[in-house]
Formats: sequence, structure tokens, C-alpha cells
Amino acid sequence: MADQNVKNHVRFVPLYHGVAFLLILTGLIGSIINLLNNHGAGNHYSAALLVVVFLVFLLIFWYARSFALKAQDRAIRAEENFRHFVLTGKPLDKQLRLGQIIALRFASDEEFPALAKKAVDEKMSPKDIKLAVKNWRADYHRV
Repeated sequence: MADQNVKNHVRFVPLYHGVAFLLILTGLIGSIINLLNNHGAGNHYSAALLVVVFLVFLLIFWYARSFALKAQDRAIRAEENFRHFVLTGKPLDKQLRLGQIIALRFASDEEFPALAKKAVDEKMSPKDIKLAVKNWRADYHRV
């Protein structure tokens, strides 16, 4: 696996983000077309049921990812708050937003406290924080 850095740290899973999404979207569109084409036939139950099934698939697809990321974000916030406490004896500044904390996880221990302070003082965006990291601390376990 290549060393992780600001240019390649985003996780993209082609089968999930591409293929699964396109299959669900294609099924939803096809089921809606099927429902509209059956409008005059009289039996809408199975056609409508297919639309409902693909809507449920779409919701499951969305929330499976959303819930996993929310849980992981909470864990990252706790880990980084603990790391800051271990390094400085103080918790992270309450003014830091979750996105900033998530970006700070890539900073090495040597630069983490100063970068956290700078992020608050300069109201840095998560992208700016990642670009400011000198010694990248990889996170290969992000969902």
C-alpha cells in the first residue's frame, strides 16, 4: 500500500461507491418506468412494490454509510481529544469543529498541539488543516 498523504487519503471503494449505487439507481429508475407503463394494465401492486423495494435499497445504501461514518467520527473526536490531553495535559479547545478535529488526526504528535491552536485561532477549514500537516500520520482504517 502506498504511503498515505493529503492527495491520496480519501477512501473510494469502486464496488460500493460506483457499482452498487449505479445498480440501485438503475433498478429504481427501471421500476418507476415499469410502474408508469403498467398504469393502464390495472395491476399496479407488483410494479409499485418494486419501486418501494428499490427506495428501501437506496435508503439502506445511504444510511449504512452515514451511520458508520457518524460512529467513526465520534471515535475520532474522542481519540484526538485524548491524544491532545496526553500531549498537553489539556483537552481540545471546544471551539474546534468536528471537521477540524477529523482533519487534525493526520498531524504527527509533534505538530498536533500547535496545529490545533492555529486551527482555532485562524478558523482553518479541514482542507487547510490537512494541507498544513508537515508529517502525515496515516489513517488506513477510515470507513
